[in-house]
Amino acid sequence: MKKVYFLGIILLLLFIGIIGCSDDEEVESGNDLATKEVEKEPIETPEPSEPANMYPLTGIRTDEEVNNRIVSVMINNHPNARPQSGLSQADIVFEILSEGNTTRFLALFHSESPDVVGPVRSAREYYFDTAENYGALYIYHGAAGFIEDMLRRSDAVDNLNAAYYDNDGHLFKRESFRVAPHNSYLQFGAVEEVATSRGYQMERAYDPLPFLSEDESNDITGEEVSEVSFNYGSDNVRYVYDNTEEAYFRYNGQEQTKELNTETPIQLDNVFIIETAHRVIDDQGRRDVDLTSGGNAYLLQKGKVQKIQWESRDGRIIPVRGGEAVGFVPGKTWINVIPTSPGLSEVTESE
Repeated sequence: MKKVYFLGIILLLLFIGIIGCSDDEEVESGNDLATKEVEKEPIETPEPSEPANMYPLTGIRTDEEVNNRIVSVMINNHPNARPQSGLSQADIVFEILSEGNTTRFLALFHSESPDVVGPVRSAREYYFDTAENYGALYIYHGAAGFIEDMLRRSDAVDNLNAAYYDNDGHLFKRESFRVAPHNSYLQFGAVEEVATSRGYQMERAYDPLPFLSEDESNDITGEEVSEVSFNYGSDNVRYVYDNTEEAYFRYNGQEQTKELNTETPIQLDNVFIIETAHRVIDDQGRRDVDLTSGGNAYLLQKGKVQKIQWESRDGRIIPVRGGEAVGFVPGKTWINVIPTSPGLSEVTESE
């Protein structure tokens, strides 16, 4: 009986010891978990990857494939042709005198494709040379005989003349709300089809223009200027910087440059004003414009103006300081070409 009693006591002690060990293990286990939770490193959110491709004329990055051909269009800027269609979607626009004091635009489309562009106007040699230097298809409506002969040469820039498709309704359409020569409108969606049928290659790779990084764009130096204006003869052009939009708005005199149908204003990230030699070459007032020799220029970015130079590098007009290219702010650019007489001295700035 004593043995049984003694054995019972031993078993009871063993049972109590097991329970005690179990409690200790739970406490120790809990301490281990707490320690592990404290020591656990925070999970880092990975930085979003930069899009793989870049539009070469705007510096805007994209995941879309970028292999389409640049399409350039001659656009009328006669007062009777305003407001125009499609300008807000152009990556780059060149504004240069044609005859008299009236300018025309060469609009380069690449990152965006408008539905309609126009009114389309006739060709000039310095415009189609520029289109060729940028590797663009050149679209125009009509030309003087000697200009058309140049464009018909086998080594000429790839081109489409609206005069051969006049009012077909597919590639070009004459609109009734304006009178000729201010009513020829390009139906942009038909360009690739018609150009391909002519044997033109509509896929092409381009080297990008020089662009600033985001940090560089936010650290631009120069004189702070909110408005710049100058004259093409009697036709005044103004650029006004909007701090909220961080963009330049364009005006012809007091009339803001907008889209015809949507009234979308032209908004620009770069305004590049270059001076160069102009020479009248015939009794019609047509000009020869030097776009190769380089010269003085103003570059407007982020509400500041830099007084620099321009050069033609591989045919493209580039801002330069001390022999080094100055980058564009990623976005849209307008390049105004003005005669050296009176030149940049006539550009008016205001804070």
